[in-house]
Amino acid sequence: MTQHHTAPDAATAPTGTADAPRIRSLSTRLIRVPLLRPWGPDVRSISLIETVVRDDEGAEGFGFSWTPSIGAHAAQALLDHDIAAFAVGRSSDPEVLWPELWRHLHEAGSGGLTTIAMAGLDLALWDLSARRTSSGLVETLGGQRSRPEVYGSGVNLHYSLDELMAQAGRWVDAGFDAVKMKVGSPRLADDVERVSAVRDTIGPGRRLMIDANQRWNIDQAERALDALAEFDLAWIEEPLRADDLPAHVLLRERTTVPIALGENVHTRYRFDEFLRAGVVDVVQPNAVRVGGITAFREIAALAESFGVQVAPHLLLELSGQLAATFDSPTLVESVEDASFDALGVLAAPAPVRVHGSTLVITEHDGLGIRFAAAPSATATGPAGPPDPSPSTTKRMPR
Repeated sequence: MTQHHTAPDAATAPTGTADAPRIRSLSTRLIRVPLLRPWGPDVRSISLIETVVRDDEGAEGFGFSWTPSIGAHAAQALLDHDIAAFAVGRSSDPEVLWPELWRHLHEAGSGGLTTIAMAGLDLALWDLSARRTSSGLVETLGGQRSRPEVYGSGVNLHYSLDELMAQAGRWVDAGFDAVKMKVGSPRLADDVERVSAVRDTIGPGRRLMIDANQRWNIDQAERALDALAEFDLAWIEEPLRADDLPAHVLLRERTTVPIALGENVHTRYRFDEFLRAGVVDVVQPNAVRVGGITAFREIAALAESFGVQVAPHLLLELSGQLAATFDSPTLVESVEDASFDALGVLAAPAPVRVHGSTLVITEHDGLGIRFAAAPSATATGPAGPPDPSPSTTKRMPR
């Protein structure tokens, strides 16, 4: 179904920077992608909202929003209606448009679905900007300044012990020097057994991170980390509910294990609160959940000002490119068999390659992330039925 939006007259439409073309249209497409390795009984697919933006000079940019479980239809609706109605006719400069759009949408929430939807437009505008000069994203952001390190990651709390050890063995065989596993089992003794088994499998020379995915309260986290610290942990990720800053302050006083968080923190202001409180050692912004590249760069700069490491969350093909623009090497997450390339949804070769534990940027224009016209896993998947109106477009009149 196609929908039409009438933009303001050219004489009255806000145009942002004087030399930036205006946005003429924004269209979306919902793609449901079954996971090769389910992330649990209730997470067997991910959802992508492909975004295509066109400017008034005829150039196109391609981006996406993303969610692993719920909210895809709501994010698409925000893009198709509120975001498109505001953006069409305005500047295509992402750094000009982002703060204006965020203020406009703030009544619907400062982050979460709001910023997830915003990312679809922001990524498409950065792609458009790079394509105008036949450049890749890294070049557009100032060039490559470091070579990111990739770590093996698994959504594996539901794996049997044998399956977990086999996965850890694959990470070793692949050449990863750092790996991450899930914790938060109903019985602490099971977590101890599983972490011990992975440490034995990867050996003492590799870094081991654990991720509780917000499963613990403060007392559970303290007990668990007391029991697990002996396995030489590089960090504990999301030990507590992500929006409970006071609990993180208490945990900082009770453990020496470095704390990582950020995949469920959605705004620069919230990251600032955690950084000022001194409770985080590694921040992990998800470039889609925070609203796109524009917001991600602000958060990364903020973390740098506090001397705190940034390790982007998921989205290897995008996170790897952003990490390559950092002044010092950083860790980039590669969840086993869950990259866009591994899932078979890309229309062209991936913009990054992984060699051992090293990420290499390939030659490409823009983001280098375009989805196939009919991916092998499109629209219908274990998560639910196809969207009855999977593709919509908002345009300004000619």
